[in-house]
Amino acid sequence: MSWGVLRLLGSVTILVLALPPALAGVELLFRGNLLVGGGLLGAALTMVVLDQYVTTPGDLPELVAGKLRDALVGSPDEE
Repeated sequence: MSWGVLRLLGSVTILVLALPPALAGVELLFRGNLLVGGGLLGAALTMVVLDQYVTTPGDLPELVAGKLRDALVGSPDEE
C-alpha cells in the first residue's frame, strides 16, 4: 500500500493525538486503576484503528480517482 504525503501526515497527527491517553492509560494501569487505564488505552487504540479502516468523505475522491485510473489504464499487476 503506497501512502501519499497527506495521508502520512494525517496518520502521524492521529498517533500524536492518541499517544497522551495511551501513556496515561498505561500509567493508571500500573497504579492499579484498571477501569480508567483500560478505558484510555481502548480510546487510543480506537482512534488509531478508525483512522486506518474507516472511509471518510476526504478519502472518497482518492478512491474514485484510483478506480477510474485502473479502469482506463489497467493496473500494473495485469501485465
